[in-house]
This record gives sequence, structure tokens and C-alpha cells, in this order.
Amino acid sequence: YWSVKDGCITGQTTKEHPARHNTFLIWKGEATDFELNCKVKFTTTEESKFGNSGVQFRSVVVDPAKWIVGGLQADLSASSPYFGILYDERGVGRCAMTLGQKVVMKDGDGKAKVESTGSVGKKEDILAAIKYTDWNDYRVVAKGPLIQIWVNGVQTVEAVNESTKGPNGTTLALQVHAGQPMMIQFKDIVLKKEK
Repeated sequence: YWSVKDGCITGQTTKEHPARHNTFLIWKGEATDFELNCKVKFTTTEESKFGNSGVQFRSVVVDPAKWIVGGLQADLSASSPYFGILYDERGVGRCAMTLGQKVVMKDGDGKAKVESTGSVGKKEDILAAIKYTDWNDYRVVAKGPLIQIWVNGVQTVEAVNESTKGPNGTTLALQVHAGQPMMIQFKDIVLKKEK
């Protein structure tokens, strides 16, 4: 599913080679506190308009043979409203139910629970900044319990992870989602680890 095309890390599925489950390109290093900047672009068909991907972080490898990862994800989608949202892959799911939301993740019954605490901006302003099938500047910051995501300089979500049951791994990975044919490209990836 992964290759290098035009100097970009490229994740692609086709009708002939579909992803049977979400699959990931897993970085061999580790990162807990970091700032990650990259450019990201979907190429999708006019018929399907499908594209689903993400940047996994503070994650763990669940099944190395199938390249399956679980944990936090800075979500990417070729359509509204999930581009720039925070997701917990194989966990609680959506950590922020809408763009612009501030949340806190706390311990619940057996897993983390999420509570809304305010906003970082208006959903309409965030949506206006997103280019669904063109290059976007994507920024993810994780420092201690604070998690923030930006798209094209506009903050999309903020979370404070106070949960001991939530995602607290060290794996970084890029996702190709199961579903209709799609292509996602990443370039100019810069990872700055915080001490």
C-alpha cells in the first residue's frame, strides 16, 4: 500500500488491491513529546470522493504481522468534517466530536472518557481553511498531557489527556484506511522531539 511517488510518501488502495483493514506505515523510532509538521494531500475520484487517513501518535503496534496500530490519531479525510479532528484508533473513537472543540480525556470505567471543555475556534472558520484535494500544512503537537492540531495555520482541536487508561504509547505511523480506492500523500515531514 505504501510507495514513494513524486518524492512523496504515498499510501494507495485500488479496486484490484483494496485494504482489508486499516493498515499503517510504522516509523521505527519512538516519540512521546514532539512537534510534527508535514504537507498532506488526498487524490480521490470524483465518483467516490473517498479518502481516509491519519497520523498515528502515542500509539502501540497491535498486530505487527498485519501492520495494525492503535492509539491517538490526527485524523485526515477527503471530505468534511473529520480533517484535523482527534481520534483514538481502537480506543474511545472520536476524542473531539466537532472541529474547534477543546476536550479533556479522563479515566472512565475500563477506558478513557472524553469531556468537552470549550472551543479553540469556530467550525466554519476551520472548514474554510481546509483544502480537501490540494496540499495542506499539517501540524501536530504533543507535550505532556497537551495535544494540539493545526491545518494551514488554523488550530482545529485541543485535548488534555489526563487518563492513565488512554493512549500513552510511543509509536508514530501513517494510516491507509480500508474502504473505497484512494490515495494520500505526505511530504516535507519534520519531526522535532521535545525533551
